[in-house]
Amino acid sequence: MPNNHDDQIRIVQETVAGKEITFAHVMGSPAPIIYQKLGLNPNIDYSSSAIGIMNLTPPESAVIASDIAVKNGNVYLGFADRFTGTLIITGDIADVTSALTEIVNFFRDTLGFVVCKITKK
Repeated sequence: MPNNHDDQIRIVQETVAGKEITFAHVMGSPAPIIYQKLGLNPNIDYSSSAIGIMNLTPPESAVIASDIAVKNGNVYLGFADRFTGTLIITGDIADVTSALTEIVNFFRDTLGFVVCKITKK
């Protein structure tokens, strides 16, 4: 039986390195199931808690952002991935918002990144 490759499509994806924060979001009082599904610390007061998530390029920037976050306030580092540029932190709503604000300001003002607005829901 002959191999017919006429109907196959080859897709090549590549990441273009930039200096930007593509999103930064604070989820206030998220449902406990979100903590469980993400593998985050379930031993918290859900009524005053928040999850902060952001994505950065180049992806190694997540390491710097995680350092700024934990030094800025009382937040828990849930996930930092130097390969995708994803950062997830948890803590009180004020602490998470403050940490994301500090990260965005540093990357914009000191490192010259293009940054997005911090959204909150």
